[in-house]
Amino acid sequence: MINTVYSADEGRYSSGMKYCRSGRSGIMLPEISLGLWQNFGDTSPLSRSREMILHAFDKGICHFDLANNYGPSYGSAEATFGQIMQADLRPYRDELFISTKAGYDMWPGPYGDKGSRKYLISSLDQSLKRMHLDYVDIFYSHRYDPDTPLEETMQALVDIVRSGKALYAGISNYPYDAAAFAYSYLREHNVPCLLHQLKYNILHRNPEDEGLIRQAAKNGSGLIVFSPLAQGLLTDRYLNGIPAGSRASRDFSLKKDSLTPELLEKLEKLNHIAGERGQTLAQMALAWVLRDSMVTSVIVGASSIEQLDNNLLSIRNTRFSDEEIELINVLTR
Repeated sequence: MINTVYSADEGRYSSGMKYCRSGRSGIMLPEISLGLWQNFGDTSPLSRSREMILHAFDKGICHFDLANNYGPSYGSAEATFGQIMQADLRPYRDELFISTKAGYDMWPGPYGDKGSRKYLISSLDQSLKRMHLDYVDIFYSHRYDPDTPLEETMQALVDIVRSGKALYAGISNYPYDAAAFAYSYLREHNVPCLLHQLKYNILHRNPEDEGLIRQAAKNGSGLIVFSPLAQGLLTDRYLNGIPAGSRASRDFSLKKDSLTPELLEKLEKLNHIAGERGQTLAQMALAWVLRDSMVTSVIVGASSIEQLDNNLLSIRNTRFSDEEIELINVLTR
């Protein structure tokens, strides 16, 4: 139950947060956005979720990234956000940039997964109800579905924007050729793709290697990055073993056997470089992603206000010397 009345910090836009333009558009996103993939579902206390979301907004984070099946359980992160929207953030709706997605498993049967028109439109209708919203700012096709004609998926995005249920359209996790089709189709139908959401971090360079970063820029799209900390690997959390309660200890989204001696040695050396920069490993990892002007924003999760505040310190120094870049590349390429 939410009892206290929330009033946003008047200094939220003068606290040091920077806002970056997404491609050729009017979208301006904070360098750091808050993702609600984990820690905001019905297994987490509403009071803690509320505290973190409102604190993020007070720090200038106006973009909240969701998807239909974020939780756990499925849909519960959107429901949590909807309660906070109703109780606290309704007066600030026009300051917020809220995203959701559909494309992964959500409900049973053939229309609760992948990229069909029926799934995308039905899912967004449900998401809007859970979040108590009339529209989202951007709606993503969450992944490329090779079994559904891409024309169908893209036309669903076009029609969603034209219906007013989303202001912008985006794609997520699309390989190069599928992304090329999406950019072309949406542009030809006057609903340009303005954000591509991709996994990208010091240890995972696929968007560089596959040309996805350059492709987005060429097509006037921004790039928004998830997993910038590699599920927590690029923090100091695993430098001294696997702590109880961590993702690796649960062997869920981060597998124990991924923590090889070779990887741990790399992390130790990266941590040393971060220390020389006056940053934690997590802060350097976020700064490394943000060093690229083609990156519009990075999405971070948070399990506490302290963790979120520590991550926000990364934006104080996103410049890297040639020597630092070379040292990092030697370790991770």
